[in-house]
Amino acid sequence: MSLAALFNRHEFIARHIGPSDAERAEMLAAVGLPSIDALVDQTLPADIRLNRRLDLPSPQPEAEALAALKAVASKNVVNKSFIGLGYYPVLTPTVILRNVLENPGWYTAYTPYQAEIAQGRLEALLNFQQMVIDLTGLEMANASLLDEATAAAEAMAMAKRVSKSKSVSFFVDSRVLPQTLDVMKTRAKYFGFELVQGHPEEAGNGDYFGALFQYPGEAGDLIDLTPHIAAIKSKGGVVAVAADVMALVALKSPAEMGADIALGNTQRFGVPMGFGGPHAAYFAFKDEMKRSAPGRIIGVSIDAKGKTALRMALQTREQHIRREKANSNICTSQVLLANIAGLYAVYHGAEGVQRIAARIHRLAAIFAHAVKEAGGKLVFDRFFDTVQVDAPKADAIYAAALAAGYNLRRVGKTVLGVAFHEAATEADLAKLIELFTGKPADIAALDAAAQDAIPAALKRESAILTHPVFNTHHSEHEMLRYMKKLENRDLAMNHSMISLGSCTMKLNATSEMIPITWPEFANMHPFAPREQTVGYLQLIEGLQTQLKAITGFDAISMQPNSGAQGEYAGLLAISRYHESRGEGHRDICLIPQSAHGTNPATAQMMNMQVVVVKCDDAGNVDVADLKAKAEQHAANLAALMITYPSTHGVFEQGIKQICEIVHAHGGQVYMDGANLNAQVGLTRPADIGADVSHMNLHKTFCIPHGGGGPGMGPIGLKAHLAPFIANHVVAPVPGAVEGQTAVSAAPFGSASILPISYMYIAMMGAEGMKQATENALLSANYLATRLAEHFPVLYTGANGRVAHECIIDLRPLKAASGVTEVDVAKRLMDYGFHAPTMSFPVPGTLMIEPTESEPKAELDRFIAAMASIRAEIDQVQSGAWPADNNPLCNAPHSKADIAGDWNRPYSREQGLFPLPYVLENKFWPSVNRIDDVYGDRNVVCSCPGMENYA
Repeated sequence: MSLAALFNRHEFIARHIGPSDAERAEMLAAVGLPSIDALVDQTLPADIRLNRRLDLPSPQPEAEALAALKAVASKNVVNKSFIGLGYYPVLTPTVILRNVLENPGWYTAYTPYQAEIAQGRLEALLNFQQMVIDLTGLEMANASLLDEATAAAEAMAMAKRVSKSKSVSFFVDSRVLPQTLDVMKTRAKYFGFELVQGHPEEAGNGDYFGALFQYPGEAGDLIDLTPHIAAIKSKGGVVAVAADVMALVALKSPAEMGADIALGNTQRFGVPMGFGGPHAAYFAFKDEMKRSAPGRIIGVSIDAKGKTALRMALQTREQHIRREKANSNICTSQVLLANIAGLYAVYHGAEGVQRIAARIHRLAAIFAHAVKEAGGKLVFDRFFDTVQVDAPKADAIYAAALAAGYNLRRVGKTVLGVAFHEAATEADLAKLIELFTGKPADIAALDAAAQDAIPAALKRESAILTHPVFNTHHSEHEMLRYMKKLENRDLAMNHSMISLGSCTMKLNATSEMIPITWPEFANMHPFAPREQTVGYLQLIEGLQTQLKAITGFDAISMQPNSGAQGEYAGLLAISRYHESRGEGHRDICLIPQSAHGTNPATAQMMNMQVVVVKCDDAGNVDVADLKAKAEQHAANLAALMITYPSTHGVFEQGIKQICEIVHAHGGQVYMDGANLNAQVGLTRPADIGADVSHMNLHKTFCIPHGGGGPGMGPIGLKAHLAPFIANHVVAPVPGAVEGQTAVSAAPFGSASILPISYMYIAMMGAEGMKQATENALLSANYLATRLAEHFPVLYTGANGRVAHECIIDLRPLKAASGVTEVDVAKRLMDYGFHAPTMSFPVPGTLMIEPTESEPKAELDRFIAAMASIRAEIDQVQSGAWPADNNPLCNAPHSKADIAGDWNRPYSREQGLFPLPYVLENKFWPSVNRIDDVYGDRNVVCSCPGMENYA
């Protein structure tokens, strides 16, 4: 063997793709084909095939790819940041860093729709909600939103839903963070709202359906908002307060000032800045507003044995169910980051966070006193952490600070902002005082003389974090064991395959994950001077180049920080394009019946009218119906939103014709990128006919799901749409049009997780990316072929093949036996598996996506479980087991079923260990089946007493 072969530069490809060459041969034999090429020929329409090598470099070995990315990262200059403006350096407790952020038991779990095997994550999220409730003083909180700016936009929309005012005007505090206002302008335009900006004192001068106030203000100033909130509410308006989470530890709560909604960023609770994200926004509200609130709410319920159990409450509010009538199009939240923030509060407790907040304020107060004592001028005398100084020599101070390794905020010609934070030290304080006063600082003397800068009326008197969970786990042993207990209650991909269709739960390789905690990526402020962010910009530009090659688009916008945000940004670009041509009246959005639930919800948020296109009996778009509706609405047709391969799991033969019909009638084609994992290297959205498409980096490109977030949803655009991408008011996006408003708080979304996708593409190269897609198709067809022996496969393509996922139909068995798709989903837990996607896109079905990363042995184990469940259904259908007392309707079986009475017609072994492999690696659900109805009738989203937990 040659030396080149021994180095094996393609090694990572085999690490990512599960089946070996021999296993692929066996799988091909099972589907009755001689080669993967033959399978691809039978699966993809010939007229959309790429038929050439992707324009990507050859694959890099893991160590080489890491070294190359480290060289890029080293081009970043990580100064000590005192910029503030919503982002602060933190000290992430290392016990949380190692055991949560860097732990696949936490970051590879899926959204907790199957609550019985997500009790650990759900408890962590309930802690997060309790933390938010305590700090804001409001009655309810959700389990996080994407960022502070989009949370503010959601609050504005929610205010309109619940307000008694008929006004379409919304008051915005002129002290709001600039990036928040930028996003609100985008949303308001298409909701048809008028934004009126002014100082809080002006809030009572108009008639508004709601208002948003900032607390403290973007300049750091503190004012009592109580009278201004009352002025809005006296006229039927709804008031939201965007509040700094660390400041709330020390300040009077928004609820005590009369707020209806409170929101903000929890980044300061242990989550690195990461050049803008991901960070968990918090969102709290009054109890009577809970059915109008956006996002997910974790609620307390009971299981079949009456034990306390947690679940996602009020799911009927979600976009997949309500579609264009949904409260929001939010699909991905920031679960992993919310867990970190909540665990930060658990670890430090009330006393710990109060000490941190007091230290931050004390640093700011001493600095302010020193500046004033030296004859300097403060812009505001009342503040929490941010001091603005009006300094005639601002240019010189700013330059000297940069030279000393400090980033300050440049506010104006003579005004500088200094925002203190958890990571600031006494040495930092001394240096900053010296920079501003020109003389060394006697910190002890200044400390003795300086007065607090928080007005007495705004100091917090109400208690926080009183629940036992925040007062128990303060030693590292206790914290480590608590987090391990929670981890053990969650089924993640470090235990078994998660076969969710349309969610692409593929390998999140360790070499992809390692760079996200490098200081050069983790500790960068999103508004740091551009000359300090050269490495980040090179990484982003490199990933954009990779994605252009993969999708065929001319431009890539990296700003959307979720798939739903990508959808919104895509339709936004389409609307802006029509407006630029004098066709702003185009507002009809054609959406097939099979579309993702977020699609109609997104169209509604863009103030488009949804027109549903029928599907035929084979699950394909009814082309005749599409053509008729495109002709009917030609004068006002804005877009078609379509998923390809279809949500039904097939490559529709008529996709090019569909795109041509829409274009012929003046519309644009938006392609939902949820199923891009079936396209890469074989076809490209832009070549098919799409004008814009989002890419779920947390699906196709290996960013982990994190238990329900983070995600990234960048969009690719054809050249004619490229000018209409989102820009950013604070840190302009290269290539974007000046003055064009944003869709997310940070210019490049959740930038700190982009190294994951960059590493994946670099290590796979052109060859590996194509092979991954081919193997995804093979695994799905192998599963479809084998499962068809036991369950009908609902849809197949023209040659009887499925794409990268398949749908099995349980409706005939349900009719014959009474066993439901829910029963099958819960029973799979007893076999050690997370259920496939249930009842989407077709009620009564399971949608299964194995991905290319699962080895044949794992696929066979899943097939064996499904075959065994089919035999159990036969037992029910034949009458051998009662319809109301069998392993399926009693599933899942928890640890509580090991001992005690067993009055069931099947053995305990059959219930708990249904196949031999289960005994070798048993995953125990910590609760039995959860009562969803009880949970929704008794909505509680705060922590119950610890005596309720086993």
